Amino acid sequence: MSIALEQLCGDVDALLLDFDGPVCGIFAGYPASQVAGELLDLLRGRAAAVAERLCGEPDPLEVLRQVGADRGQAVTAAVEDALIAAEVRAVGTAEPTAYARETIVAATHLRWPVAVVSNNSAEAVTAYLRAHRLSGGVAVVVGRPYADPARMKPNPAPILDAAQRLGIEPARCVLVGDSVTDIEGAHAAGTKVVGYANKPPKVQAFVAAGADVVVTSMRDVAQALVRAGGGTSCSARLRPAWCCPV
Repeated sequence: MSIALEQLCGDVDALLLDFDGPVCGIFAGYPASQVAGELLDLLRGRAAAVAERLCGEPDPLEVLRQVGADRGQAVTAAVEDALIAAEVRAVGTAEPTAYARETIVAATHLRWPVAVVSNNSAEAVTAYLRAHRLSGGVAVVVGRPYADPARMKPNPAPILDAAQRLGIEPARCVLVGDSVTDIEGAHAAGTKVVGYANKPPKVQAFVAAGADVVVTSMRDVAQALVRAGGGTSCSARLRPAWCCPV
């Protein structure tokens, strides 16, 4: 696996990171299921019938997807605004992913530009990066298109937007993501993709989806980047206390 990952690093010039998973667990202290329930309550409060398939839905992004598909723009925007507010609140109790910071450090040493490409809101991503003093290590943030959930990943548009804003051809970018939608979006955009399997069942799912490489820790990504830069020791190149200027 490490050899394949290092070879992949030799074929690209920019790092794209999904947010919830590879960078942090945004809903660690404010559960996604609670947020989803609050969005459904919002719909009920607007006298909007909630589709049976959404009752008990634990994923707030799926709630937004379905609302965008079934409802008008005004309702979709109301749910979008509530979700943005919830995500920004969730940032305060988000759990940093081990070795995410070191991965950004290693990419910086390689002089690779880094972008975060997320189905979460840009407001939440930016707030997290600022709070954790990572803003200086991330050149571009591409968040969820406002009230337009059809353009979220696996739609390739956010990934292509990130590559364009970095000034790097999509084929010379690698996306690290923790969902099948990340893999599908990367394939559609023409980028390389690393599946970060932070739960055991994801390993086979990512292999079946055609991820170029599957890892179970962001440490694998950080180490591969270090070696791509000629480093011989992770400890010599990755400093846990490192931070980007705000």
